[in-house]
Amino acid sequence: MKVSVLGAGSWGIALAKLLTVNNHEVTVWSIDPEEINMLNTYCEHKTKLPGVILPGTVTFTTDLELAVKEAKLLVMAVPSPFVRGTSKKVAEYFEENQIIVSVAKGIEETTLMTLTEIIEEEIPAANVVALSGPSHAEEVGKMMPTTVVVGAKDKVTAMLVQDVFMADFFRVYISPDIKGIELGGSLKNVIALAAGMADGLGCGDNTKAALITRGIVEMKKLGVEMGCHAETFSGLSGIGDLIVTCASQHSRNRKAGFLIGQGMSYQEAMNEVKMVVEGVYSAKAALALAKKYNVSMPIVEFVNRILFDGYPAKDAVRALLNRDRTQEVIGLSWEE
Repeated sequence: MKVSVLGAGSWGIALAKLLTVNNHEVTVWSIDPEEINMLNTYCEHKTKLPGVILPGTVTFTTDLELAVKEAKLLVMAVPSPFVRGTSKKVAEYFEENQIIVSVAKGIEETTLMTLTEIIEEEIPAANVVALSGPSHAEEVGKMMPTTVVVGAKDKVTAMLVQDVFMADFFRVYISPDIKGIELGGSLKNVIALAAGMADGLGCGDNTKAALITRGIVEMKKLGVEMGCHAETFSGLSGIGDLIVTCASQHSRNRKAGFLIGQGMSYQEAMNEVKMVVEGVYSAKAALALAKKYNVSMPIVEFVNRILFDGYPAKDAVRALLNRDRTQEVIGLSWEE
């Protein structure tokens, strides 16, 4: 199949490697001529994914029309803040029956739309699916065992995308809960910032476990209020992605949080990480959704206060621990 990967960051390059292993005809597009020159010269992204070599059969281009036309499947791998702008440009060349696989993670701050909703708004004829799960590019690029989930509106499309990406090291599940998958992938980045802050403050494993556990509760409560399935947040795009993003050395969100915990501003932390930190862009949207649906999300609230209001991270830990006492699982009762 002819597949074009739009975006030559670490995740786009890792997926391009996977797709070539699966014998697809792959084109990689980037808006950055220097990036494309480097890829054409070395078949390797020297800065974002060093050590992952793509075969010479891959086409690298800055020509969006060339990348879009005739491709059966488009992989939207640009960072979330650039999905709308890229989709507008893709719409000029989009052809009937093309499938777009959204692989970035985020919520648009101004509209509170998920990324597949943004793509559908800009390209109404598109059949858009979401691919998410615990899948760091550094490991996928080295073909380490990984599992993800694909969300689609119809099962036929889900199974087609499953077949395109499935490999002996890359297992793909399918689901009809697109919104739940996207919310999990977006909200976990905000919780991962908190986990990183705790690490930067010198907190221990107990703190990390508490943030992961209570974080998934916040994610699930909001998701259910928005019409998602609770089970999705117990799956790969929920607890699975949350665990890996809160704990992994590869996680840019955890690393940025760590630097903030050590005293940096969010802008200084993002400059140090040198890649888009999706959690910073999703934090305000997550809090706005919590208010819109009247859901208590204290971790998300304090992350916003630390990022944008100058609230000290060390004070947030104590404030979270000293909130009003409550029951862990609401709805359970004691026998009289």
